[in-house]
Amino acid sequence: MREKLQDDVKAAMKAGDKARLTTLRMIGAAIKDKDIAARGGAADGHISDADIQDLLVKLIKSREDSAKLYDDGGRPELAEKERAEIAVIRAYLPKPMDPAEVEAAVKAVVAELGASGMKDMGRVMAALKERYSGRMDMGKAGGTVKAALAG
Repeated sequence: MREKLQDDVKAAMKAGDKARLTTLRMIGAAIKDKDIAARGGAADGHISDADIQDLLVKLIKSREDSAKLYDDGGRPELAEKERAEIAVIRAYLPKPMDPAEVEAAVKAVVAELGASGMKDMGRVMAALKERYSGRMDMGKAGGTVKAALAG
């Protein structure tokens, strides 16, 4: 993933695409910050691709929140800039799961773990995050997990 990001930075430089280049550099800086924080651990100062995906999901969430605030504040040009950054960031994530796929995955994990009640929600959510990070919106999956464990 790091190599693809670097290649895309070079391509954006050559193409003169300043908006894309700025976003790609911001992603690179965020990854470097996480790498620095990971130094001294078993990862040898480099976070994994799964950690990078988690970081990208957080960056998207932050921009979605900002875009909503800009829309509410009557600044559509700034909201559009945030949405353009979201589009660039999303290109580095796998295709998100649709609601039917999320429901099927939740049912499979619940069955596999033998989860029987709300006390097992943490285990189920941890397993889902481990398997479907970057593809599944964990906030929305929480409701599906609750429904599966309740009924």
